[in-house]
Amino acid sequence: MNNLGIRLQQARKAAGLSLRAFADLVNLSHAAIKKYEDGDVYPSSDMLIKLAKALKVRVDFFFRPIKVSLENVKFRKRKKLNGKAEEAIKFEVISQIERRLELENLYPSSPVPIFELPDDLPQKINSLEEIEAVAVNLRNRWKLGLAPIHDLIDAFEAQGIRVFIIDIDEEHFDGLSTVINDQPIIVISSRWPGDRQRFNLAHELAHYIFINHLHPKLDEEQACNRFAGAFLFPKEAVFQAIGKERRAIEWQEILLLKEQFQISMGAICHRLKDLEVIQESYYKSLMIRFRQKGWHRKEPGREIPSEKAHTFIQMVFHALGEEYIGEPKAAELLSCSITQLKAIRQVQNSHASYQRC
Repeated sequence: MNNLGIRLQQARKAAGLSLRAFADLVNLSHAAIKKYEDGDVYPSSDMLIKLAKALKVRVDFFFRPIKVSLENVKFRKRKKLNGKAEEAIKFEVISQIERRLELENLYPSSPVPIFELPDDLPQKINSLEEIEAVAVNLRNRWKLGLAPIHDLIDAFEAQGIRVFIIDIDEEHFDGLSTVINDQPIIVISSRWPGDRQRFNLAHELAHYIFINHLHPKLDEEQACNRFAGAFLFPKEAVFQAIGKERRAIEWQEILLLKEQFQISMGAICHRLKDLEVIQESYYKSLMIRFRQKGWHRKEPGREIPSEKAHTFIQMVFHALGEEYIGEPKAAELLSCSITQLKAIRQVQNSHASYQRC
């Protein structure tokens, strides 16, 4: 199987098409498609355009070198993703990572720092309570203090954690973590509001941090949720805002904390229960009322804005400005035409900033 054959198979599987279904789509036999994928026959230029159009990829995708394989991919165990959905997600992830790494390699020196695990990370984390200390120590290492983290993706990227947002209409996908060249990659879905995206980011970071450090008796998903809550809303910040013990709490208090720390009301209630600010029985009564109000589907108040991934786009224009790359390469990396790129460079688009073409 040659490079083109591998790419063709990747794109076909990501589209959820069998050999026969794809062959029918482009009016070929499934045997012909298999010969393309196996590298036995090379398609003509016209056929390449037809294949690319059917698979909704650019023709240059077929010629991009194979450089990325995902290691230790962690999908949420509680999420029921079918095989086709996983293939589509992995395809989009690999495509974005390849463009990112290609761009980084065009710089004279790497523009991304090396992520390092905390020096004081326990060899084995034996309890959920120990996770609180891991989250606090990481915040201290990143000099975040106790204040809300308003630009979480930027905070991650500043530490060498590459973050990607993929646009995929899959209700069972929140995020995943993986490793490329021994460095962490975190991927989240664009379809969720900001508070859920932020929790997913912190949750996926925990998956990476906990590799070979979590005691087998601990449930990994529960441990990652605990870390996410502790990282986004540290214990001391909770005590300052709410107190160490409460018999009752107003919904308006929780809503104000949601807006301040940009995490969901449901996650805040769970956090108060974890820290024993409220009793288990009171938490259960809160959740009953929460569901009765329909807030498990849509919480009250303004929606927390979605997270934005700026780093890749900024790196493209940085490289363009320093003439590490020219306009054709920049347009290719941004998946837009040179005409569109020229307009963006002159800030002629209505948003005054880049939006993926």
